[in-house]
Amino acid sequence: MVGIWSPLGQTSVGPQRCSPRGVLNASRRSFATSPRWLRVPERIRFRLCVLTHRCLNDTAPLYLAESIRRAANVDGRRHLRSSATTALVVPPVRRSTLGDRAFPVAASRAWNSLPSAVRATPSFLAVRRMLKTFLFRSY
Repeated sequence: MVGIWSPLGQTSVGPQRCSPRGVLNASRRSFATSPRWLRVPERIRFRLCVLTHRCLNDTAPLYLAESIRRAANVDGRRHLRSSATTALVVPPVRRSTLGDRAFPVAASRAWNSLPSAVRATPSFLAVRRMLKTFLFRSY
């Protein structure tokens, strides 16, 4: 889903916005500004960052956790300032169409774009809360 929603435009957003509105019997305006719902791009980013946090804390499946690398664990970066942060290494991609959507690339870019306060939080529930707050304030 990373990078796919952009070319589709409103076609993928329309049904997802209509169904909760119909159930809640709310107007279009009140649903779009509701504090409980994230837009589709922010929801994808939220799920990606939560899964990345689980990978970093060894609660995700092993095949996903092995694809994520911290910058501090890379031999050439141990003496750089980035080794003291919680930044992730973004693997190089050959094709921008498919390579950018791969989990290691998309997860690393999404995680590195978060504020350091969110990335440094060890608690799973606190990360979810801070991440939602950050994403709501971004739009």
